[in-house]
Amino acid sequence: MVENKNLILGICGSPRNQGTEFAVKYALNYATERFYFETEFWTVRSKTIKFCIHCDYCIREKKGCAHVDNLKELYPKLEKAKFFLFGTPVFQGNISGQLKTIIDRCRALVAKNPNVFKGKIGGALAVGGDRCGGQEIAIRSILDFYLQNHIICVSGGAFGANLGACLWSRDQGKRGVKEDEGGLKAIRKVIKRMAEFEK
Repeated sequence: MVENKNLILGICGSPRNQGTEFAVKYALNYATERFYFETEFWTVRSKTIKFCIHCDYCIREKKGCAHVDNLKELYPKLEKAKFFLFGTPVFQGNISGQLKTIIDRCRALVAKNPNVFKGKIGGALAVGGDRCGGQEIAIRSILDFYLQNHIICVSGGAFGANLGACLWSRDQGKRGVKEDEGGLKAIRKVIKRMAEFEK
């Protein structure tokens, strides 16, 4: 599959259409309007996503994953995009189970092609109901996945978006994120950094 060097794939790891989905879509809209990126949005909401069972089918066959579920539609999107923005709600101080399963299941892509992610660019955002609810820990889990798979990690830099974009919903879902100007500014800083790589 030919990589699209101007495409950001935004993945929302929330099973709800609330703060995280708003944040990822906000980021993609900003990327299009300000920097003319092509964007694609994919959400775990209403999807069937089976756990990795470490059956090693992907290692033996090098044809992808043995599971047949909605990740079959995500895999080619991951291969095509040059840029990733993974967004997660904070569940028990870390990423959502749904996003963790996507990360685990990416093993099938790497087994088929060890360089599938090499040189791609990745950023992250996390939405927590508490001000200090685990957003940075969740972001670090996403960045760890990027590092392990040769994806270049980007953040918004010092003074506001050190690791990525941390958002505080105040347990008000979408409305809370819309009102978190500091968090939205952090998103804009992450996208701006991505645009520097695109150029």
